[in-house]
Amino acid sequence: MARPVLVSKLPDIGTSIFSLMTQLAQECGAINLAQGFPDYDPPVALQQALARHATTPGHHQYAPMPGLLRLREAIAHKTARVYGVSAPDPATEVTITCGATEALYAVLAAVVHPGDEVLVLEPAYDLYGPAIRLQGGVPIYVPLEAPDFRPDWDRVRAALTPRTRLIMLNSPHNPSGAVLSAQDLHLLADLLRDTDTFVLSDEVYEHMVFDEQPHQSVLLHPELRERAFVLSSFGKTYHATGWKMGYCIAPAALTAEVRRVHQFLTFAVSTPTQHALADALETDTTHDQSLPDFYQYKRDLFRSLLAGSRFELLPVPGGYFQLARYRQISAEGDVAFAQRLTREAGVAVVPVSAFYHDGHDDGLIRFCFAKQDSTLHAAAQRLVGL
Repeated sequence: MARPVLVSKLPDIGTSIFSLMTQLAQECGAINLAQGFPDYDPPVALQQALARHATTPGHHQYAPMPGLLRLREAIAHKTARVYGVSAPDPATEVTITCGATEALYAVLAAVVHPGDEVLVLEPAYDLYGPAIRLQGGVPIYVPLEAPDFRPDWDRVRAALTPRTRLIMLNSPHNPSGAVLSAQDLHLLADLLRDTDTFVLSDEVYEHMVFDEQPHQSVLLHPELRERAFVLSSFGKTYHATGWKMGYCIAPAALTAEVRRVHQFLTFAVSTPTQHALADALETDTTHDQSLPDFYQYKRDLFRSLLAGSRFELLPVPGGYFQLARYRQISAEGDVAFAQRLTREAGVAVVPVSAFYHDGHDDGLIRFCFAKQDSTLHAAAQRLVGL
């Protein structure tokens, strides 16, 4: 009997580099500065709230498909408080998702039709390209140049065509930490004004912008806000990446399309976790305000610890990653160097070529500094002598 042959939709995609480097770190007993997760826990009050709601009768069944109304209302109030803008309508403009990852996939599935083009500013998180292709879309890559990785809007203009359905933004940017300015948003609005192009703005590191600079959310630009899907992450904000909780803010007509997909993708996400996060947003308005200083301290500490090394540290305006050149240490490709660094120095990192669709190698690696001070000290001790 003949067996059916499954033809892969993504034949060129293997296991994520983040999983591979984390596995190698575990095998080698290395300090893991590769995968982007903290090695410290969420705020105690939030953990207590989760424990409380996990034992509350009635909190063990499906939440409403768009998310608990009280959580969506809390998000709307927080958005208005943080950005000084009109609050999104919690009934029609806020959707709770299984992390920003699901939100991103749901937006692409809702918006992108076969043959549509999607502009991706590269380097880019490795999910973007495959998720576009799975919808039959065509990713069009626009390069961001080191060391500042700021968009070249002339290049963006040249890449726009009548087939451009969506442009994907990420600020603060992963992996570089670059942030968009208000001027960047104005220039983008000018480019898109007479087009049918939507914006997907990945803002999961929104509360990690440093040196007393504000985060320039797309929500702050009225013209862009009308055509934008803005994604945020509770996992990043509350040091709880394993909770997989995020949300999407978009105008009502756009939200309706996201929910059409969301209801058949995950339908709803953890009910007690939503209650716990609603408690946190309702009772503590200081946590997000403390994050810029919290992570700037870690950035500055890690950079100071590596000041005597042969790594060339690139600027980090936001996020919780540090890019570094290693050419004074080795002429190896970045994948080979990252693997050797894990095995021989005992520190796992991510090669930045993983953020390029064609494996472009500029001799850069990415460290995650969202770690305890003791972890950063231990890692630096292994790195400074290289």
